[in-house]
Amino acid sequence: MFSLTNLLSGLFLLFICHSIWNLVTLFRPPECKIGELCYSSYLNSKPSLNLLLFASDNTISSLTLVDNITNFDYDTPFERELQLALPTSTRQNGSLFMHVVLFPARITKKGLSLSEVTRFPDAVYYRKKVSEHVVPKDNAFNLLKDEGGKKSYKPVTHIQNKFAITICTDNFSVPNNHVPFEIAKHVNVNHRSQLLPILVEDFLQTKRTDLVEVKPDTESFKMTFAYSPSSFGKLRFLLQIEATLHQFLKLGFTQKDLDEVKGVFADTNLYLLCATMFVGSIHLLFDFLSFKNDVRFWKSKTSMAGLSTKAVLWRAFSQTIIFLFLLDQGTSLLVLIPSGIATVIEFWKLKKVFKATVIWENGLPKVHTNRMKLETAAEAKTREYDDQCMSMLSYVLYPLCLGAAIYSLIYQAHKSWYSWVINCLVNAVYAFGFLFMLPQLFINYRLKSVAALPWRAFMYRAFNTFIDDIFAFIITMPTAHRIACFRDDIVFIIYLYQRWLYPIDKTRTDDITSEDLPTETQKKLD
Repeated sequence: MFSLTNLLSGLFLLFICHSIWNLVTLFRPPECKIGELCYSSYLNSKPSLNLLLFASDNTISSLTLVDNITNFDYDTPFERELQLALPTSTRQNGSLFMHVVLFPARITKKGLSLSEVTRFPDAVYYRKKVSEHVVPKDNAFNLLKDEGGKKSYKPVTHIQNKFAITICTDNFSVPNNHVPFEIAKHVNVNHRSQLLPILVEDFLQTKRTDLVEVKPDTESFKMTFAYSPSSFGKLRFLLQIEATLHQFLKLGFTQKDLDEVKGVFADTNLYLLCATMFVGSIHLLFDFLSFKNDVRFWKSKTSMAGLSTKAVLWRAFSQTIIFLFLLDQGTSLLVLIPSGIATVIEFWKLKKVFKATVIWENGLPKVHTNRMKLETAAEAKTREYDDQCMSMLSYVLYPLCLGAAIYSLIYQAHKSWYSWVINCLVNAVYAFGFLFMLPQLFINYRLKSVAALPWRAFMYRAFNTFIDDIFAFIITMPTAHRIACFRDDIVFIIYLYQRWLYPIDKTRTDDITSEDLPTETQKKLD
């Protein structure tokens, strides 16, 4: 049936398919037509090239030769370790730049300076800042043994320990009036109408975690220099992603957020990338539909019969802990605000569960719960089963949480006592949260019914859990998180088995849910 949700979902899927098609067209270079002026790649003739690597601060006088690669094999990726002698200004909270020059191997003169080699015909020059001024990370320490150091709020120089470049090595030709805008600013044409090699930094290979603090006594620095050839399409995609991520920084994303995005795109082929985009978009769509149906379900809910109160309490508690953890870690507002909204919604559910009302007395708000007074016989029976299951789980849950907290306190480092508490609570939510899904299974078993569950929202969440299984193989993540994805699958499968085992009988009043009622009937009940 036609609905606004179906219309928006269809438009969203069309947008995703259009985006995937645009991604595919990036890997198809424009074709030269007869009569057009075309630029062919300088590397089409496989010339012999040399590569020079310099390092300096903001001044030319500090320029030093770092590496000299003769007969540079630009078709083969490689990595090598470089030992840099840091200029005095860099050690004193200054900057550091890397200079890359690619030039024909027919030039055999030795002792070339940067200014000389950049003036050679067919030479390509690239300059990149490899340092950042960053506030040092908080010093973590053992709360029982160490006193901890003072926190520094002054940004100091950090240098990335990996510098990666890439060159487009495809055989291609492009018309002069259809040069893709991503590479237009990197194009240099020689007198033979040839495109000189396009040399850029492969920024997907460097992350925020690769930054190393430079101290005043740091005279040398070890850096990994990496090179990889690139296709025409991959180069265009790399430049587009770089421009997009710079825009994300202006919207409030942090460098940590961008590093996670880089992890998705790094070393990913076109087909896997398209599949990841499509599956991720479906995941986002299901998240929206799950949220919509969950709010709709709880808005019309008037009875807690058949629903686990402890599970609702746990979701509110866990969402609050996650929000405080994100706040403690300095997460960007684009991540923190949705988490805060989800926390408010979970507390709104608690108001529905406990039939709470807020009364102002003497200018102060007081919360009154009428759950026990207004509780029906069916709700009392559900609460009895809920308490029975939680009492059994407590014998497993509390010792595990306490043992993990003590282990973390003794053997792990933390920034503060507050950080230790939040990390222990987050680890408990992360490791043992699935246990709070079990009371609902127990209630379903004792009542021989699953009619009280928000099945539309539940099914969208179940689909997303199975999608998470796919991402567990695509995206790099901790082993514990990968295991957690499959752990939740087991619980969802049991829910589905109960759905089949206890089919909803709509002739029974207690088996009719608000999701099954016509709209007019729902309005009467409200």
